[in-house]
Amino acid sequence: MESLLKIQSQYNSLDSLKAFIKTQTDYECSIEYDIWEGTIDANGQMAQCLVIKKSGMHAVKALFVNDNTLKVSHFIPNKVLNAYFGKSVKAYRSVLEIAGEAIKNSLLKGSQQNAFDELEKLIAKAA
Repeated sequence: MESLLKIQSQYNSLDSLKAFIKTQTDYECSIEYDIWEGTIDANGQMAQCLVIKKSGMHAVKALFVNDNTLKVSHFIPNKVLNAYFGKSVKAYRSVLEIAGEAIKNSLLKGSQQNAFDELEKLIAKAA
């Protein structure tokens, strides 16, 4: 689950966007390095993103693609839960891993989509 949002120019930094989000909700909101995908910024360093956590299983991260465009994507913020229920990035997977991932995705799809929609609407208020 991923989307691109145009943001107003007054919220074109992670700090200003974080301050705005904190006025809108009581969810945990922080600026962290993108260790989940390892996104690299223009300087060759690990990119920072805005993380909004709804729970240990549901969160979104927002990072700037360009000056006024945010890429918002769902992820599992808890590292242990992410290891079990997150996206597999292994090059080669066994049949059991493929079947297990399909079952897991079908069971979690509804709740993850609901959480993503709710948190995306929160960020979209800055659009």
